[in-house]
Amino acid sequence: MCLNLCAGLARGGEGPRAVGSATCITCHADEGRRWQASHHAQAMQPATEATVQGDFRDVRFTQGVRKVRFFRRGAGFFIRTEGPDGQLADFPVTHTFGVHPLQQYLIPLSGGRLQAFDIAWDTRSTAEGGQRWFALAPHENARPGEALHWTGRELNWNFMCAGCHSTGVVKNHDAASGHYQTTSTDQAVGCEACHGAGSVHVAQARGAAVAAGDSGGLPVVTRVLRRLVFAFDGAAPIARPQGDPALGQRAGEVCAGCHARSQQLVAAPRPEAPFLDNFRPALIEPGLYHPDGQIDDEVFEYGSFAQSAMHRAGVTCTHCHDPHDGKPRAPGNALCAQCHLPARYDAASHHRHAPGSTGAACTACHMPTKTYMGVHVRHDHRLAVPRPDVSARLGTPDACTACHADRRPDWAAATLEGWRGKPGAGKGSADLLAALWRGGWPGSALTRALEADYAAIQQASVLASLGGRSAGAQAALARAAVGKGGLLRLGAARALASLPPGPAATIGVPLLDDPLRAVRIEAARSLAGLPDGALPDGPRSRLMAAIDELLAAERLAADRPEAHVNLARLHLARRHPAAAEAALRTALRIDPAFVPALINLADLFRASGRGDAESLLRQAMRLAPNAAEPRHALALLLIRQGRREAALPLLEEAVSRAPGNGRYALVAGVALLEAGRLDEAGALLARSRTRLHDDPDLLRLATRIEARRGRPEQAAALAAELDLLLRAP
Repeated sequence: MCLNLCAGLARGGEGPRAVGSATCITCHADEGRRWQASHHAQAMQPATEATVQGDFRDVRFTQGVRKVRFFRRGAGFFIRTEGPDGQLADFPVTHTFGVHPLQQYLIPLSGGRLQAFDIAWDTRSTAEGGQRWFALAPHENARPGEALHWTGRELNWNFMCAGCHSTGVVKNHDAASGHYQTTSTDQAVGCEACHGAGSVHVAQARGAAVAAGDSGGLPVVTRVLRRLVFAFDGAAPIARPQGDPALGQRAGEVCAGCHARSQQLVAAPRPEAPFLDNFRPALIEPGLYHPDGQIDDEVFEYGSFAQSAMHRAGVTCTHCHDPHDGKPRAPGNALCAQCHLPARYDAASHHRHAPGSTGAACTACHMPTKTYMGVHVRHDHRLAVPRPDVSARLGTPDACTACHADRRPDWAAATLEGWRGKPGAGKGSADLLAALWRGGWPGSALTRALEADYAAIQQASVLASLGGRSAGAQAALARAAVGKGGLLRLGAARALASLPPGPAATIGVPLLDDPLRAVRIEAARSLAGLPDGALPDGPRSRLMAAIDELLAAERLAADRPEAHVNLARLHLARRHPAAAEAALRTALRIDPAFVPALINLADLFRASGRGDAESLLRQAMRLAPNAAEPRHALALLLIRQGRREAALPLLEEAVSRAPGNGRYALVAGVALLEAGRLDEAGALLARSRTRLHDDPDLLRLATRIEARRGRPEQAAALAAELDLLLRAP
């Protein structure tokens, strides 16, 4: 592996080039001093006496049957553990990774790979439970060759880590050999990670001539705090922006490149480019977020903060955090008091807790925490008002009962209602997203939501989840597709895939010319399968250009099997089955146990009449014994072969493994109905509808089943319930 430091000044009209942080701090000494003490500067360092915090004094660590030894050999640091071949060996540690509250260690393997070891050092104090080795995944027992083994792809620095722990990273993966020649311009997160390549700026500072109109290549974040400030206006208890809020939102995009759950779209992202040109962020989706937008999986900060009222007002990361040392700009509640009048908000009349107590901290209520990687406590950055009434309805985390652990959210909801009255319906998307995720019909919430004025990422997530299930939804998609917000247009582009060809083409064609790469790519993914005659020549050529961008973005992750599954789906949409098969076989060469590739290849074989689809699905079932999807897929294959009796147990197993999947319940119910097993079908639908009570398809099927069972009163009641659901204003 090569970590190159590029230095030099712009010459002869060349574009800006990296100069390295060492060059920057020769002039910016104060900023450099603060940066050198930051977590950014220590994100990745050579393993030395000064940087390694873990105990390598011949320490033994046991995890199940696994035995690991941390020791020194001369000046070096070594780990004795099971290697990629399954044999015990001594591996040198070349770099530290992170600094607090944990530190990992990087080990070089063949082919230019660096791997993050899966046993980390807890750098917290002994009093906090730290100063110990601990397994990042204590319940995993991954073996060599598996993705979660320390030698596997999920702990590969080149793909998983480098782009955000180093500066100016170019992965340089060779798909044919599988080797990396990864480079960076700074080993840690340096000045140019946020400010952009600095050669032109340095040249200007030294009096050199630069190209006319060149601003120095530094993004707006360098000037935002001078141009967008917040000030109290009259008696208002909250400070107001004295400038354009969009300036703050744009500045925050610089941080989002690393502080977002996203897909990288270009080989070398530039911080001065719009975020949606460099990355495609995850929206509020099941498994990543709760339906009210609270963090669930490790999604970092961008998606949460983009939901906040503060973000819409123009507050950016650097209003709260010093950009050079990363620390809050003021301690405790004083940080919030920059914009929220303490007499109004840092008072018992507001927070209803004893002053100075844990419950009186602004973050306790408005930034609840979740722990990742065993010891890393992270705050939810939605900065939202606690809504225990929503938690009581939807089962989402509740800030109140996180502290009052002996109470339930309905108690907290009643308490808040006693203090401040009953909360209004609001403009949030929680109930709507919860209904959409479980396949339900959102009723009156749909009409309100399509016209609501809430955060762009929430609106985009609703649109992406909603698809084109109604004329009102299609009208909302059409409005979003020509709207000002890039996130809104991204949500609309994702929803196009659910529309019939005509509306999809009408709404989607303008998105193929979108100024933001993420939107163009998402539109291309959704429109790739349009029939040949659905677009005239001009839009068709623009679609082809956007598909080329999509292909290039997916190929950036050619070291990952999921990228090849994505490519296969794109090839199938374009009716290129041979290319799809090749992509799926590549995915399986990377990981022979990658279940999504096995399922997609089996479906491709089924469609082409090839006979080995069943063996692939049975292999997927063995590899993922608790997964519903391979069972459902095999059951569908058996039904198509006329083997319904063999399929029925698999369908019921799929429902039991994924009880929140309405499609699985629907297919199983239909199969039981057609087999004449009416009582079993009715019981299955009744169980599923306790969780999926507003799914109209399940209601229709339940009505049909009750009629067939000779129970007209029950059928009539279900039909009335369906009519009420669909007619909700």
